[in-house]
Amino acid sequence: MSLIFGLLFGALAGFIASFIMGEKSGWIKNIILGIAGGFVGGFAFDILGLSANGQFGSLIVSVVGACICIWLGRRLF
Repeated sequence: MSLIFGLLFGALAGFIASFIMGEKSGWIKNIILGIAGGFVGGFAFDILGLSANGQFGSLIVSVVGACICIWLGRRLF
């Protein structure tokens, strides 16, 4: 059950980040983007000394991280 929740959470975070950044992507890319965004956002927030609590805070961190991933992807390619 937690795997399904994690995939849906990643898809939601990826979808929100794609919408914010004006990126067109499918479900699979959104899921991958959201999961990667969780790692990148967690690392970025840790460097800045910030923390997020609860599911809403985790969603914000994932969305910020996914936006960073989209931005880096645009810069690299």
